[in-house]
Amino acid sequence: MRDPESSIRESKRVLKISNQERKSAFRFIVALGFVSLFADMTYEGAHSVIGPLLKDLGASATQVGIIAGLGEMIAASLRYFSGRLADKTRAYWTITTVGYFLNLVVVPGLAYAGSWQAAALLIIAERTGKSLRGPARDVLLSEATEVVGHGKGFGLHAAMDQIGAVLGPLLVATSVARTHHFGPAFLWLAVPAGGAFIALIFARAARPNKGTPPPPLKEDKLPKVFWLYVAAAGVLALGFVDFPLLAYHFQSSSLTKPETIPLLYAGAMGLTGLTALVFGRLFDRYGIQIIVLGILVSLLALPFGFLGGPTGVYVSVACWATGLGAQDATLRSGISQVVTMNKRGSAFGAFNAAYGVLWFLGSVTMGVLYDYSLLALVVFGVAAQLVAAVLFVWLRRPLEAKS
Repeated sequence: MRDPESSIRESKRVLKISNQERKSAFRFIVALGFVSLFADMTYEGAHSVIGPLLKDLGASATQVGIIAGLGEMIAASLRYFSGRLADKTRAYWTITTVGYFLNLVVVPGLAYAGSWQAAALLIIAERTGKSLRGPARDVLLSEATEVVGHGKGFGLHAAMDQIGAVLGPLLVATSVARTHHFGPAFLWLAVPAGGAFIALIFARAARPNKGTPPPPLKEDKLPKVFWLYVAAAGVLALGFVDFPLLAYHFQSSSLTKPETIPLLYAGAMGLTGLTALVFGRLFDRYGIQIIVLGILVSLLALPFGFLGGPTGVYVSVACWATGLGAQDATLRSGISQVVTMNKRGSAFGAFNAAYGVLWFLGSVTMGVLYDYSLLALVVFGVAAQLVAAVLFVWLRRPLEAKS
């Protein structure tokens, strides 16, 4: 018969290991969060003024919609292949590092873009770098969120991500306010680019023996419910307006001053981070159905942004940011619940590919509708998001059964 004292000592040892594992996982999430913080300072700072920059370079609203959507589509499509590559090679850290390098080197080059075509190529290159690293990084992150809770882990990472998304536009806004031109602001974004690589070294050291799953025992297929989940998220992306088109409208309608636009984007990113924390915790408690609340708020960005006046600008940006925060915290968490570690690279890649293609189609459609009818644009976006909300409500039980 086993000694009771031995059982107590063993229980304490297991509890200690568990606590140590949780602390290690939490440190890794924070370290990887700092990587995203600095990276977001770079590319979100650029993203905050891409619409006005393209307008100053001679692009039309339709062209802005196509460029913004095309960048997302190409980036998302490549994630399907980069996700499969990550699962096949298991070189998660190498792929992540190369993706950050490409992504962060390209952004300062926008300072030298002499035409909207040249700027468009650099924008697409920046999206390509993000697509390369995305699935591999999310696999590394999902391994740690297994320990602390998917919603909590992804929500914390998204919140830190958005801190950088606030600081970057503020840096750009300061530069634009001083020079009254968008181009020079991109040179300042090279500073946080270096910080991202330093943070990546610390992230690797924080969890050196974790994050890479063992080789699969058999070639499992992605579950059917995953593809239904992808379809629902794709419909949501179809109706979710891209910020460059909103910013284009704000400037072309003289609803705000040029230097105010990056400040609006910075505020939106801050609100996105806060809502990501909230929705992450709500996801762990209530499941994917909580995203419906975020959708009902985000669809209001369309009527307030395109049909409202100066006050509607701020309401629109707030609603847009809330919806984005809800997506950041819940969509990746839902995938982590129903897909095993060995297939998550492929799952994240396939998910982002479908999401990006539908985002592209939605951006192009809204860009075309903008030149035709603002009311038609609003109806299109609101209808698509309402359909997505219904699909996510229906998916609640299948997801719970699979997880």
